[in-house]
Amino acid sequence: MKYDVIVIGAGPAGLSAAIEAKKNGLSVLVLDKGAIVNSIQHFPTSMVFFSTVELLEIGDIPFIASSSHPTRVEAVNYYSRAAKAYGLQFKGNSRVMSVTKISDGSAYFRIEIKSEITSELGFLLARKVIVATGFYDQPNRLNVPGENLPNVAHCYREPGLHFGQKVTVIGGKNSAVEAALDLYRHGVDVTLLYRKEWFGKSVKYWILPDIENRVKNGEIKARFKCRVVEMLPGKVVVDVDGKREEIGCDFVYALTGYHPDVDFLRDLGVEIDGKTGVPTHDPNSFETNVKGLYVAGSIVAGYDCNKIFIENGREHGKFIAKSLSAK
Repeated sequence: MKYDVIVIGAGPAGLSAAIEAKKNGLSVLVLDKGAIVNSIQHFPTSMVFFSTVELLEIGDIPFIASSSHPTRVEAVNYYSRAAKAYGLQFKGNSRVMSVTKISDGSAYFRIEIKSEITSELGFLLARKVIVATGFYDQPNRLNVPGENLPNVAHCYREPGLHFGQKVTVIGGKNSAVEAALDLYRHGVDVTLLYRKEWFGKSVKYWILPDIENRVKNGEIKARFKCRVVEMLPGKVVVDVDGKREEIGCDFVYALTGYHPDVDFLRDLGVEIDGKTGVPTHDPNSFETNVKGLYVAGSIVAGYDCNKIFIENGREHGKFIAKSLSAK
């Protein structure tokens, strides 16, 4: 199977890039190791976007929602509808194992894929490749014993699963703070563990006073300047000023952030800045040092996940499509 363009990653940035390429008359296939907009599918069930609908639109398809700030479900439905409207070819549950430039002068990339369902291997050919894998699928692990226990998760979904339970939330930034507040307001006994002295300025300004007041009032128990050293069934072990303490709990959410899969880009031959994680690329075309291979979306910003969002990442496809048309 040969295509003009294969897009790796079916998030908003990847779908937008695919749409812009197809607008220019190119044959396009979108691959993802999960479902369409897989990261959004795993956002908290009751999540409401801070961004307004017009800032989330792709492909000139109007985003119709119940309010100006759509829900997670409305976003999934919208992006699925946009992909369908443009007739995008999509192949889900397909993990990309390798991308290599064929050296026979044909100017094609060979993309090897593995089915997440059957484990079968296959390969595709593309003249150009766009990598839009984001960062949300790569949690920052604590690398402590017990992190793989069944009662430990790195992605928060909904509070109803934990009514009447004791839940420990690890982290002190937006995802951890929002989860702790949501759990508290749904009848959950919450303990928040954070390695720093107090919450930082990175917490959203409209949420910071809420979490600070809940902690000061003792409604959410919080331990600061503590380091998690082990997770056991029914408890979390922490180190506080060199002293080992145990905190009882039924479930643990380790919400310590996420990072881009820069190792995948390195395997493709893309040069990565060792400090920032930013892939070498042309800022006008988003083509990397590997000719014919482009990047789009939040992965462009490397480790700074607060620099590129759906709002600006969705625009990358237009620049890439312009470059593809020129070539």
